[in-house]
Amino acid sequence: MPTDLLGREYETFAAPEPLKQHGPARVIAMCNQKGGVGKTTSSINIAGALSLYGRKVLIVDFDPQGAATVGLGINANSVDHTIYTAMFDSSLDVHEVVHHTRFPGLDIIPANIDLSAAEVQLVTEVGREQVLASTIRPLLNEYDAIIIDCQPSLGLLTVNALTAADGVVIPVAAEFFALRGVALLMQSIEKVQSRINPDLEVYGVLVTMYTRTLHSEEVLQRIHEAFEGRVLHSVISRSIKLPDATVAGEPITMFSPEHKTSKEYREVARELISRGIVA
Repeated sequence: MPTDLLGREYETFAAPEPLKQHGPARVIAMCNQKGGVGKTTSSINIAGALSLYGRKVLIVDFDPQGAATVGLGINANSVDHTIYTAMFDSSLDVHEVVHHTRFPGLDIIPANIDLSAAEVQLVTEVGREQVLASTIRPLLNEYDAIIIDCQPSLGLLTVNALTAADGVVIPVAAEFFALRGVALLMQSIEKVQSRINPDLEVYGVLVTMYTRTLHSEEVLQRIHEAFEGRVLHSVISRSIKLPDATVAGEPITMFSPEHKTSKEYREVARELISRGIVA
């Protein structure tokens, strides 16, 4: 098998066959408490790539900034219902909160600044760590993957996401301070595993914002040493096309299908399917 510059075995993953039926979904939390590492970008583009391969995907925007919502062309402040109302209004059917995007097989539950109040409200909730899991449970059999785009913190919202998830993908930027704080995230994951969700797995570390520089290569080496065997094979390059796609409200896999970064995200999707993380 060929190897890359770091001597790691490198695989390419075959394009999967489309599915004839959908569900139950694998729930993936896209999580890192450090901001600006590509969580939302990766949530949108992995979801977009999976939908291109015939998977039905739901993004749960779980960040009060609502970046995933905006990134799919939805005005976060004009929607009547969001993940916040779905979590705290027991009379509301969660299906009413799902927005079907203009991209086949790709849906989203939006979020806006209202979600910032949830952290306080959850403190007094019975079973406060499991509110999100209960909210999305009626949707599990309708999708192949549900991707939770987490906010950059380790508060109760993130604990809810980890409790609802089957596994975690950790985006880590190929930058000097990338590994700072990831140890805290791993501790949080281990606490959730031991106390609430023993089946929670770390599906992989996704290296983002990579550039062909000595600095990025050194950071990439450190990431592989720190997360031996857990780093996804495809590395996401830094690209000015990603902000362009966000402004257009499209995954880059639709906005610029032949762009290098689009191909990288399709490779991530194929790897998740090949490894059985997504059906």
